[in-house]
Amino acid sequence: MNSSVRRASAFGGVGALALAAPLLGRAAIVPFVVVAAAALAITRGPVFELFARPADREAGRLRALFDFALAATVLGGLSVFGDLPVTVFAGSVLLVAIGNVGAEVVRAHSSVAPTLGFLGAGTAGAAIGMAGTTLLAGDSIEAGSLLLLCLTGALVGALIRSMLFPRDEPPVLLTVGLVLWFLSAVDAGADPSAVAIAVAVMVVFGVLSYVLDTASLEGVLAGVLLGLVTIVLADYAWFGLLLTFFGVGGLATKFRYETKLERGVAEENGGNRGGTNVLANSLVAVGAVCTLAAVEAGFLEAPTALVPFAFAGAVATALGDTLSSEIGGAFDGTRLITSLKPVPPGTDGAVTWQGTAAGAMGTLTIGVLAFLAFPEISLVGAVAIALGGATGMTVDSLLGAVIEGTILGNSGVNFTATLAGALAAAGFAVAAGVVTVTGVTF
Repeated sequence: MNSSVRRASAFGGVGALALAAPLLGRAAIVPFVVVAAAALAITRGPVFELFARPADREAGRLRALFDFALAATVLGGLSVFGDLPVTVFAGSVLLVAIGNVGAEVVRAHSSVAPTLGFLGAGTAGAAIGMAGTTLLAGDSIEAGSLLLLCLTGALVGALIRSMLFPRDEPPVLLTVGLVLWFLSAVDAGADPSAVAIAVAVMVVFGVLSYVLDTASLEGVLAGVLLGLVTIVLADYAWFGLLLTFFGVGGLATKFRYETKLERGVAEENGGNRGGTNVLANSLVAVGAVCTLAAVEAGFLEAPTALVPFAFAGAVATALGDTLSSEIGGAFDGTRLITSLKPVPPGTDGAVTWQGTAAGAMGTLTIGVLAFLAFPEISLVGAVAIALGGATGMTVDSLLGAVIEGTILGNSGVNFTATLAGALAAAGFAVAAGVVTVTGVTF
C-alpha cells in the first residue's frame, strides 16, 4: 500500500472514533483529547512512522495528527456543550478523514483529479458518520436531509481543500462542521425528491459547464454547491437568475477569445472560470438566500421583502461586470473610469463604451428576469434591481482603478462590488416605495 494512502487510512481510523459519540455522551471528546496528547508524546517508533508526514519528521512531532485531533475536539465540544447535532459532528469528522483517503487513493492509482476522490469518499464518509450515530442514538434522519448534508459538506470540503488548505485538515473540518450545522438548523432538505431533483439539475449543469470548457473543475464544483444551496433553501426561480449569470457569463469569456488573449486581457485557462471567480461573484447572492432561510427559521430578524432585491442586485452586478469586462476587452478605446484618459487594454478600472453597454444589458436582463420570476417584484422593482446592478458594476470599476492590486485583489473587488450592488438594489427598492421597511423613511 502506498505510504500516503496508508497514512490517510490511519487518520481515517482516528476519525472513526467520532462514531462512539452517542454512546459516550459528555465524554465524546475524550478519545480525541487522548489522541492529541499521544501525538505530542510520540516522537519515534512504528506509530510515529504510520502517522508522520514529511513536515512531522522534520519537526520530530506528529503535528498533523495533533491538529486534526484538536479540531475534532473543538467541533465535538460544540456538540457536547452546545447545540451542534452529534450527527453533524461525526459526519464532518468522517467526511474529512475518509475524504482524504479517497483523494490519496485517486492520486496514487489514477489520473483523475484527487479532488473528485475526496468528493466521492467524503460523501460516503459523511453518510457513514451521520447514519451511524443516528442509529446508535436510536433516532432517525430524513433521507433528503442526509443527502443534502452529505453532498454539501463534501463539496465544501473539496473546494476548501483544493483551493486553500490541501494539507491542513483543521480549517477544512471546522468549516464543514459549521456549514452543516447551519443547514441542519434551518431544517434544509427534508423533502428527498426535491433534493434529488436539485442534485440532478446541478450535476447536469456541472457536466455541461465542464464539457463546454466554461469552468474549471473547481469552478464547476463551486457552481454546483451554490446552485444546490439556492435551489434547496429558496426555489428554482432564484436558481434561474443565478444560472443566467453562470451560463451567460461563462459563454462571454469565449467572445473573441483569441483577440483578448493577444491583448493580455483574456480569462486564464482557456477562458474557463475558476472556483475563486465563481465564489467571489456569487457568495453575496447565496448569502442572501441563507439569510432568508435563517429569518424563516427564526434565527434572525430582518425584513424578508428586501432579500429578493438584494439577491437579484448581486446577480445583476456579477453579470453586468462580467459582460462589461469580457465584451469590452475585445475592443479599442479603453479609458480609465476615474479620469476618462486613454489607457492600455487590461488596465484595472478601464472601461469601453461597448463593454459598458453590454454590462447595462446584463443588469437589465436580470431585472426583467426577476420581474418574471418573483411575483412580489414589480416593473419599478425590476428597474431598482437593474440600477443596483449598474451601481455595483460602477463600484467594481472604481475599486479596480483605485485599490485593486494594492489593497484588494480581483476576487476581493468582485465580492465588494456584488455586495454594493445588493445593497443598492435593496435601497432603490425602498426609495421607490416598492418595499416598505419599518423604521426606514425617505
